Order: sequence, then structure tokens, then C-alpha cells
Amino acid sequence: LPGYARYVGYVMKNLPKDTKLPWHRVVNSQGKLSFSRDSREYQSQKSKLETEGIVFINGRLSMKKFGWNQAAL
Repeated sequence: LPGYARYVGYVMKNLPKDTKLPWHRVVNSQGKLSFSRDSREYQSQKSKLETEGIVFINGRLSMKKFGWNQAAL
């Protein structure tokens, strides 16, 4: 949802440790992960996405190829 990035960030930060929500699929609008590249959270998220077939080039994923497609709903 446009304009709700802070809200999404707040919700994601406050998820329970044992959540079943696929939090790792949330990336920023530039196709980048929002964690610091040298953090374990970044590595965990990137690994989970790569396991699902997401390809990163120069630290980004193609939003055109892998982004959410509202028309598909």
C-alpha cells in the first residue's frame, strides 16, 4: 500500500518470534533488503528468498520479475 511503509515496518518489527507470516518476502520499493548487508538478518532473508528462486544482482531483485502483481489477484 502506498504510504504505509512505516506501518509495515512497525508490524514486521513486532511479529512474534514463532510467526508463520512469510516476513522474508517484504523488500523495499527498490528491490533491496532493508537490513544492513553485513547483518545476520540480511543473510537470513536473502537465503530464504534465494531458496524460493529469487535472484539477486548487485544486491537487488527485479521488482518487474519478482514483485507483487496486483493484477494477478
